[in-house]
Amino acid sequence: MEQQIPLNYEASAGDTNKQVTTTLPPEVVQCLENARFLHLATCVDNIPNVSLMSYTYLAESPYSSSPVIIMTTNNESKKTNNLLANQNVSLLVHDWVSHRPSRRLSGGSPHPPPSSLASLLQNLNSEAMSSISATINGSATLLPPSYPEERYYRERHLENNTFSDPFSSAPSRDDALENGTGTQDGERECFVAGDDVRVVVVDIKDVRISDWKGGVRDWVIVREGEMVNGVR
Repeated sequence: MEQQIPLNYEASAGDTNKQVTTTLPPEVVQCLENARFLHLATCVDNIPNVSLMSYTYLAESPYSSSPVIIMTTNNESKKTNNLLANQNVSLLVHDWVSHRPSRRLSGGSPHPPPSSLASLLQNLNSEAMSSISATINGSATLLPPSYPEERYYRERHLENNTFSDPFSSAPSRDDALENGTGTQDGERECFVAGDDVRVVVVDIKDVRISDWKGGVRDWVIVREGEMVNGVR
């Protein structure tokens, strides 16, 4: 059984307790399986851009023995333009359930009471959550349309994102936060399967696990063939 190294509770701008592995740590896998959305950060000319994205995590595939994350984006989106100029990306995913407690505004009027959904989330069994966030760094590739690899990942992403959650108020497309548009649930499939949608595959390079106390742990992901007796 793999030994778990405790999280380092000293603030660090560098790498802490760095480990080398061919697979994602189980805490990160659980987090990716629990969450529905992640934040994608791209950057061009020192100008960052963050987008809320639906995604699909695959531990392996016919095209990669290493874990990858699949997303889709409109061909004319800012993300697409950024990725064409700079493939380096950072992803943030977590499964914390948080809700700002009710408090009075500066004028003395209280906030409206939390919605029934917010109350439900607050009462979820916290033991079922991994209680960590993961910052994942990697290289993103925009796959050429209609290639077998592109079709394979598009189908997996569509299977994983049925858009049938009746409680979801999230954007109906990955770019909705950028252009302010949206559609009904029944129309959302086109934003994965549409001809103007590009498939993005993120090859994971490293990951930092953080807990709510600020503890961190770092991992580097390498391919199986790059390991010799468990060492890179």
